[in-house]
Amino acid sequence: MTVTGVVIKNIIRKLITSQDHRSEVLALIDAEFLQYAVDFFKRVACAKLDRNDVTVDWYKDELLCSDSLSKEEVAVHSGLNIKTISNMYNSARKEIVLEASLKHYDALREVINSLTEQDDTNITLTIKFREVSVDLNINESLIVINTLAVKRSALRGGLWSTLGKQVEKPLMITLCALFQVPIKCFDQKNLPESERESDFYLFDETGKDYPCEVKLMGKGNPESADAVFARGGRVLVANKLSDTNKQQMDKDGIHWVELQTKDGYKRFEQVLKALSIPCKSFTGNLEEALEKILSLILSDDVQDSVTPKSVLQENLFNDNSDSELLIEFE
Repeated sequence: MTVTGVVIKNIIRKLITSQDHRSEVLALIDAEFLQYAVDFFKRVACAKLDRNDVTVDWYKDELLCSDSLSKEEVAVHSGLNIKTISNMYNSARKEIVLEASLKHYDALREVINSLTEQDDTNITLTIKFREVSVDLNINESLIVINTLAVKRSALRGGLWSTLGKQVEKPLMITLCALFQVPIKCFDQKNLPESERESDFYLFDETGKDYPCEVKLMGKGNPESADAVFARGGRVLVANKLSDTNKQQMDKDGIHWVELQTKDGYKRFEQVLKALSIPCKSFTGNLEEALEKILSLILSDDVQDSVTPKSVLQENLFNDNSDSELLIEFE
């Protein structure tokens, strides 16, 4: 899954300006899925053309049992995904994936055969590739449609997870820069192993650390609040929080920021002051400030990895800098 720095910047802008960032994610899901669908139809067409013997299950042979396929491809072609298989068998080794995929595919075919035997509907899916047409009967068509549905679901879950990991640190750094927090109070390099579980860390002037969690899943998702409790977090930054979540965090002394409320980002200043972390009120033009910060901390290149090093500019925390601030506003 590839994500560009431009997309990450757009998501952060929308989060901080209280806009719905989901349109950026959905556009990526659509683009990835449509490209996959085109490529998959080409593969299906070629696979069936290569198997002229109609008595042979060409789909199983070519799209499940071929040695050229990755285990992820085998799983999806059978109507499963790797996470499901891993949960079911406590393993995602290729031989386990193939065994589970073949079992599921055979069961799926039985369901489809039973369904089509009871229904007189006759559907033919025609794929035209390089001036050659390939027809899929209703059973084959349903298998292909099911595969595409599984793939879209996998893309959706994978992209939300990837984006969450790639956005969390630059989002927090952007908030720190907006409120003129000294670099030493949010420098994430060289964290000890004991401090690597949380999404981000803030530090007061004595060096005391405050674990932060970033959750962008949406209102009502229990994971938003659960993660901050499970990891001993002191701060939660989320796009949406339920009233119940807020009340529970207030009760337990956990500071929170809900970005999708009007000027929700400003609550981050209250959090900083409560933790005795140096900061200044932001009173400038928000759009201009975001442009300056995001241009500094993120490149526009494609980000294949979810690790912070691939997302943030390599020279973000420069020990030789004379300034205590990442960026200064006039």
